[in-house]
Amino acid sequence: MKSSDLYPEMDHMFSIYFGQDSDLFGASVPEIVACYKKDSPHHCASLIREIDSFRSQHPNDLASAFEETYLRSFRPEPWGYTVTSFLDEIQRQLRK
Repeated sequence: MKSSDLYPEMDHMFSIYFGQDSDLFGASVPEIVACYKKDSPHHCASLIREIDSFRSQHPNDLASAFEETYLRSFRPEPWGYTVTSFLDEIQRQLRK
């Protein structure tokens, strides 16, 4: 099963909003998440649930699972985040 089947909102977020043209949506994680919230207000709860599910599916290998699944689109380290702190920040911003 593809990640897009299990985590369609995560795939959308990381391939579009944090993809090659992420600067179109903002210059920081909070700005990019704010843009996502404005564009997809009815999908925020689903994205939060998918991140929780992804975390629970990978309790001991979160960083490697994230890199394997989403590395093609985005790396959080250059932005000053670990995988865990990046996912925390996205969820925090979505809950605002």
